[in-house]
Amino acid sequence: MAPISQEELHLFHKTHREVFCFLILKLRRDLTQSLLVMALWIWLEHNGYPNFNHKVMGLSHSLVNALVNEAACCLKCLELENPVIPHNGGLPLTKRLTQKDISLRIFNKKSNNISKAGTSRRNVSNMPLIVPGFPHPLFGTFDMSLSNNPNLDLFDERIWMGNGPCDDIGIDDKSMFLTFSRGFPVSELEVRQLFTQTYGDCVQSLSMGNTDVYDQPLFAIMILKNVETVDRILIGKRVAKLQINGKHIWGRKYERRD
Repeated sequence: MAPISQEELHLFHKTHREVFCFLILKLRRDLTQSLLVMALWIWLEHNGYPNFNHKVMGLSHSLVNALVNEAACCLKCLELENPVIPHNGGLPLTKRLTQKDISLRIFNKKSNNISKAGTSRRNVSNMPLIVPGFPHPLFGTFDMSLSNNPNLDLFDERIWMGNGPCDDIGIDDKSMFLTFSRGFPVSELEVRQLFTQTYGDCVQSLSMGNTDVYDQPLFAIMILKNVETVDRILIGKRVAKLQINGKHIWGRKYERRD
């Protein structure tokens, strides 16, 4: 079976991303709670309640908000050994949406099976979550406070104001190591032409390596004007394979070796 591409993965979770953004940007729900609610709803989709998030997107703001409150009750139920469960099950809206018999009792009975989810929730709530390499030096921190602009979405340019790229990117972050095939000499002009034609005015500097016995450089170090172009060239791969005038060029992120 072929591996799932990055594009296919994004398409698969498109609805999940839309629902999450809706909770944060439109309903202005708490970020941590929204992450946990999304985890719960995705868990439902994998346990007999398909297309739950897709159905959520068709509801009004007020109904989605009420569903989030019901999900929060489910999360609370995981923390209690003997939760008080209403006679109607405590999840009337969720029941209507799924058109199945679902109640807080289900989560109480399955608490042992999903105890790790409860542990994760407590860890997220009580401890700082450390993600190696974040915030990225390009983007730094990001403030998603929408108190002054409650009607913005991710496609509105105003949401990014005040969150522009930092200017402390290291040279190595913008550098690529290029290699060429022996017997197919590539000139500096050809390298510049390849990247300029494809990615615009992106090359800051280009240093061709020493020539071999055939008077042909086999590698080069290229510094780009921004780190975004590096990502565009690699498109998620470790090595990018390019071609100009029938000659191959391989590029990867530059790794300094002291």
